[in-house]
Amino acid sequence: MNLPNKLCFVRLFLVLLVLLVLYSKIENSVYIATLFFIIAAFTDILDGYIARSRNLITDFGKFFDPLVDKILVVSILVYLVSIKIVPDWMVIIIIVREFAVSGFRIIAASKGIVVAASKLGKFKTQSQVIAVIVALLKINHDIPYYLWIIFIAVILTVISGIDYIWKGRDVFKE
Repeated sequence: MNLPNKLCFVRLFLVLLVLLVLYSKIENSVYIATLFFIIAAFTDILDGYIARSRNLITDFGKFFDPLVDKILVVSILVYLVSIKIVPDWMVIIIIVREFAVSGFRIIAASKGIVVAASKLGKFKTQSQVIAVIVALLKINHDIPYYLWIIFIAVILTVISGIDYIWKGRDVFKE
């Protein structure tokens, strides 16, 4: 297993750590969890950079990396819904998009079609990470307009999903 794929596993472990800390009663748990979340998000940037720069891109990494990214963001968003920081409808839209695009990628792959991730998709992920960080910090602070930041991430999520499916629309041709 190469280094980028190992970093994906580290990110997956960090998701569990973030959730454990959030559900714990330890002092400053939100700040600790936010720090772990930021580290996890950084591993995504790092594993992608290492994979591309050292030509370590693998089929496993192409599948596992975006899956772990989705787990990272969605699991924390679900927690934030449970404590009423983020509206459930926003998270439902994000989850539906993620399932739709993942399903689309599976269909495309079964037909031998690769639909590359776009810059818009990467921007979507960055906006979701920023939204999660702001929402986490909202737990202990009054952050006006924080819902607008999350709303922007939701809009980018929808737009990038439409863009992804549009670019790979040949998948639907029989």
